[in-house]
Parts: sequence; structure tokens; C-alpha cells
Amino acid sequence: MTEKLIFNCTFGRDDPERATLPFVAANVAAVAGQEAIVLCTIDAVHLGTLDGTDGIEAPGLPKLCELFAEFIGNNGKVWLCGACTKPRGITESRLADGAAIVGAAKIVEEVAAGARTIAFA
Repeated sequence: MTEKLIFNCTFGRDDPERATLPFVAANVAAVAGQEAIVLCTIDAVHLGTLDGTDGIEAPGLPKLCELFAEFIGNNGKVWLCGACTKPRGITESRLADGAAIVGAAKIVEEVAAGARTIAFA
């Protein structure tokens, strides 16, 4: 049975480990055939921009730029919170391949339809 899993990521460049771990788990889910989405909120929205993952690497974990590309290649999706991108000046023209800006209504719709959420704090 395929499930939709939404992995919430709130950290960006300032905390490479916390920025990377949601992508590690989401990529495992994608490889296993699950529909996997990384939902970037707060400062993590920068990860979904062009070059937004460059130089982010935590000891013992993959380079985030490589992991991001692998996740997208495994049919993963990266959603950036619209309420978080707006004050940061992030627009569609600045997005990395595979990233999309979504509103709260879309997220609520997916959760109400049965998507499971996983948060990394």
C-alpha cells in the first residue's frame, strides 16, 4: 500500500544536520515506493531555491545538494510554505527544479485526505 508522507523541515543553512535529516528520511520513503514530500517551512524555504542547498553538509550525512537531486530523481516533491516564502522574497522564478510553493489550504487538504506527517524538531 502506497502512502503519502509529508516530512516537515524547518531548518536551513544554520543547522545542516536538521536541514538534511528530513531529506534522508523522505528519500528512503521515495525509494521504497511511497509518495514522499518534504514540506519546507520557516528558514528551510531557502533550501528549495536555486543553489539553496549548496555547501550544506553535516558530518556523517550526504551533501544536501546531492541528496536533494537524488530525492527529486526518485519522484520526491519539495513544497515550500507560501506564507514563509513571501516575507523572504522567494518567488517561483527562484525555485530549484522539483520545488513548488504551496499554500496552507493544499497542505491541510492532503493531511485531511490521509497523508501522514513526520516532523523533525
